[in-house]
Amino acid sequence: MIAGFLITFRETLEAALVVGIVLAYLVRIGQPGYKKFVWWGILFGVLVSIAGALIFTALFEGLSGRTEEILEGALMFIAAGLLTTMILWMAKQGKYVTQELQERVSHEIGEQHAVGILALVFFAVLREGMETVIFLGAASRVEETSILGPLLGIGIALMVGWAFFWGATKLRIQWFFKVTSIILILFAAGLVAHGVHEFQEAGVLPFLIENVWDINWLINEKGASGSILKALFGYNGNPSFMEVVSWSVDLILIFGAYRSIEKFSSDLKK
Repeated sequence: MIAGFLITFRETLEAALVVGIVLAYLVRIGQPGYKKFVWWGILFGVLVSIAGALIFTALFEGLSGRTEEILEGALMFIAAGLLTTMILWMAKQGKYVTQELQERVSHEIGEQHAVGILALVFFAVLREGMETVIFLGAASRVEETSILGPLLGIGIALMVGWAFFWGATKLRIQWFFKVTSIILILFAAGLVAHGVHEFQEAGVLPFLIENVWDINWLINEKGASGSILKALFGYNGNPSFMEVVSWSVDLILIFGAYRSIEKFSSDLKK
C-alpha cells in the first residue's frame, strides 16, 4: 500500500503540476479559450494510460516458471532505469520546468496551434501514466499491493497540485520532490536487487554466495514490518551476495549522481 501510494502520489503530482502551470499561464496571458484543449489532452492521456495498463496486465497474465522469472527480472531493471532517469531529470530541471512549459505554450499560441497545447498536455499525462503502470507493475511483483494506496496517492496529489497553484497553500513544492526522490532512489535500488534475485532464480545469473546473512528471525520479510521494507526498499532477510552488491552499488551511484546534480543546480542559482 505504501509503495503504491508513493508512486501514484509522485507521478500524479508531476502531471498535475504540468497541467496547473499550463492552465495558470493561459489565464495569466488572457487566453482562457485554449483551456478546453488542456482538458482534452488530460482525457486522452488518461484513456491511453488505462489501455496501456490493460495491455501490460495481459502480457504477464498466465506466465509461470522460468519465463515469468526472466520477464519479472527484466521488468524490475526497466522500472529501476526509468525511475532513476525521472529522479535525476527532475533534480536537473528544478525551477526551469515552469519557464520551459510557458515558453512552449507561448510558441503554440503564437503559431495558433491549439492541437500543440493538447499534445503537450497529452504526452505529459501519458508519460506519467505509463511510468505509473510500469512502477506499480514492478511493485506488485515484489509485494502484493492494495488498490487503496494508489487511489490515496492520486487523490492527495491532485489536492496538493490544486492548492499549490491556486494559492490555498504556501508549501514549497520542491520539498515534496526532494523527500520523495530520496525514498524513490531507495525503491529503485530495491527493484535492481529484486531483478537480480529473479535472474538468479531463472539461472541467468549465478548466486556466488546464496545467503550472505539471515536476519528473518529479527525482521521477517513476510511479517508486517518486513513486508513494508520489502515493498519500499527491496528488503530481503536472507539476500545473496549479488543482491547485496547490486543494491549497494546502485544506491551509491544514484545518490552520488543526485547530489552532484543538486549541487550543480544550487551553484547556478547563486
